[in-house]
Amino acid sequence: MWFLSPAESSALAVSLRVAAEALLIGLPIATTSALLLARRRAAGWFLLDGLLHLPLVLPPVVLGYLLLLSLGSRAPLGHWLATHTGLRLPFTVHGAALATALMTLPILVRTIRLAREQVDGELLEMARLMGARPLDRFLSVTLPLISPGLIAGLVMAFAASLGEFGAVITFAGNVPGATQTLPLALYSALDSPDGDKAALRLALIAIALGVSGLALAEFAGRRLARALGR
Repeated sequence: MWFLSPAESSALAVSLRVAAEALLIGLPIATTSALLLARRRAAGWFLLDGLLHLPLVLPPVVLGYLLLLSLGSRAPLGHWLATHTGLRLPFTVHGAALATALMTLPILVRTIRLAREQVDGELLEMARLMGARPLDRFLSVTLPLISPGLIAGLVMAFAASLGEFGAVITFAGNVPGATQTLPLALYSALDSPDGDKAALRLALIAIALGVSGLALAEFAGRRLARALGR
């Protein structure tokens, strides 16, 4: 953007990349978990539900610290990944995406689960009796019906990803041009003596992105619901 400095433009680009990667990481996990939680009522499933929603009650810094303990270069898993796959997550943009995905996972799980619970079970039973296999039932019945909630959840999670701070700075650091996202650039601007104008610009962009995300989620959800006759 013409009114942003190169460093600020870079932070915005990193934020968009991190948010997109976070959705790619979180969507399969959230969809599978939400569908399981919507169908299961047996004792013990509340543990999975609680684990998935833990980022809502944990300080983001704690989650970032736990990621460092488990995936850091000296951690057994982190060392194994670096040695055998060459994948190093701490203080990288991929690490920022992973931290962001975990922080926004509850949003996706909740919206997809609520959408699945509103699907009429008789429709799925009729599809089963007509010979549709589980994957066919999901693609032809479940997925179209949950699409309003799914799209709304994706947009909201993307908008929330743009604002993630604590987990990202703890696990991925604040490296300009590499892991410095929009909130981290704003933090750095506030910490500099002459960064008031830059902080204001970045804050306005963050507000605009957040409001746009919420509006888009509402619009997409309503349009899809009308298209499905709901």
